Amino acid sequence: MIVGVPKETGPGERRVALVPASVADLAKAKLEVVVESGAGTAAGFPDSAYEAKGARVVPGVGDVYAAELLVRVRLQPSRSEDVSRLRKGQVVVGFMDPLGSPAGMQALAGTGVTGFAVELVPRITRAQSMDALSSMATIAGYKAVILAADTLPQLFPMLMTAAGTIAAARVFVVGAGVAGLQAIATARRLGGVVEAYDVRPAVKEQVLSLGAKFVELPLEAADAQDKGGYAKAMDEEFYRRQRETMARVVAQSDVVITTAAVPGKKAPVLVTGEMVAAMKPGSVIVDLAAEQGGNCELTRAGETLVHHGVTILGPTNVASAVPHHASQMYAKNITNFVRLMAKDGALRIDLGDEVVRDTMVVRDGELVNPRLREALGLPALTTA
Repeated sequence: MIVGVPKETGPGERRVALVPASVADLAKAKLEVVVESGAGTAAGFPDSAYEAKGARVVPGVGDVYAAELLVRVRLQPSRSEDVSRLRKGQVVVGFMDPLGSPAGMQALAGTGVTGFAVELVPRITRAQSMDALSSMATIAGYKAVILAADTLPQLFPMLMTAAGTIAAARVFVVGAGVAGLQAIATARRLGGVVEAYDVRPAVKEQVLSLGAKFVELPLEAADAQDKGGYAKAMDEEFYRRQRETMARVVAQSDVVITTAAVPGKKAPVLVTGEMVAAMKPGSVIVDLAAEQGGNCELTRAGETLVHHGVTILGPTNVASAVPHHASQMYAKNITNFVRLMAKDGALRIDLGDEVVRDTMVVRDGELVNPRLREALGLPALTTA
């Protein structure tokens, strides 16, 4: 079986789905890799590196899309360019945002491909090595702090100098998932005094283990996460009370990094315009939920704006800003997922495997993922 790796065409996308090291790993499963020339260049992986590992590099996308298995970083079915070359019987793996834009999945189903959306990989122990969402969140959490440090008009660490003592920057991280925990760790390494809050009380121990203070809010949130470990959407009254109790911490912070997102839902607004106005001039907010509408009321996706002297960053596709290591981590996740199904040079799609079953979104012209069907108001599929 041939695995095709096209050059990503999304705006600003610099990652690549497989790196040269992936070629040897897939060869062990008797899979051949075909790479479009220049696919890895922006991430620091030249064509020669792929060829040295045994991949076939081709000048255009024709031979790549002829592959039985196509691996992508971001497939956007709503873009005709992303689906026009797909054909019936082909297998496609990549980020697809099925819950955020379920209508696009209908266009994908119409091509007749079998599609696997890697953001739906279940968060179970056996699938940790395939969890691309967590890998990219790790990159985003790190980069958010770097963006904040570059924007903040002061230093992060406390310094005792001949010119006097410089106080450490105060950092508040909202959301202690994978991105939030990495943001905490990075801010601590830079010398910041870090506080963090999450709607899930169970993460308090993780926050404390990284040397941050966990902000206790007197709110009952026992049902704040689903069985997959993802945060669940709460009602508006909960978010209103949450904002009221967070206002004090936000006002005292030099940097606020927000990471709260719910799969398939608009991001909850946790930082209001009033809260921003109460922050010190020169403070910085980095909103990692910008693509889902933003945790800050004033965030504009892809833009940087200043409100009452506070700079608000709404970065999108943050992982692509660190394309080398983001590609390296993503490629390992994809390789492990493909090898789960690869047997003697062919794919064996076992729907009895929950990792395979839960990640599949379309097959034989049908939307097959239960969460996706529910989002579109479609009846559950019956099994014979």
